[in-house]
Amino acid sequence: MDDIQIVQLYWDRDERTIHATSDKYGNYCTSIAKNILGNQEDAEECVNDTYMSAWNAMPPHRPNILSTFLGKITRNLSLNRYKQNAANKRGGREVPVVLDEITELVSDTDSVEQAVDRKELIKSIDAFLDRLPTDKRSIFICRYWYFDSVSNIASRFGMTENHVSVTLNRLRRKLHNYLAERGFDL
Repeated sequence: MDDIQIVQLYWDRDERTIHATSDKYGNYCTSIAKNILGNQEDAEECVNDTYMSAWNAMPPHRPNILSTFLGKITRNLSLNRYKQNAANKRGGREVPVVLDEITELVSDTDSVEQAVDRKELIKSIDAFLDRLPTDKRSIFICRYWYFDSVSNIASRFGMTENHVSVTLNRLRRKLHNYLAERGFDL
């Protein structure tokens, strides 16, 4: 079933919607949730919550790209669950490492939020990513959007873990310089 048909099922409130969504995007959403949470049970709960959130969002929302829509919901729900688990002294294995890597780019003071318009920052990051070669952009997104481990990225792209780590380090440095050149207070 294609995405347009699945979205229409949501709009029609058809009971086949969840099954169709799970068949097409269940593994994708589970992968995102598991990368963040590191726990199959919590990942499955977040994926089920994703389906419920999508059900509640459509209508009125009609996503153009269903995979992105579901991925974003899954990611946000998983990050919220991660925060909850961390408060309970449980958590995913990759999230702390990824967050430590990326916090080098933005200071942890409130002045950043006050000084920088969030939309401009997002537009600048998008422009930076658009300028990257496809393979480097994919590596960056795998790590910082999907929370993939360095070893999984290395395997996926046929690289050594060291090569992936060096590439990510260079990309973070380039992004930092790119944002600093555009006047963002880092």
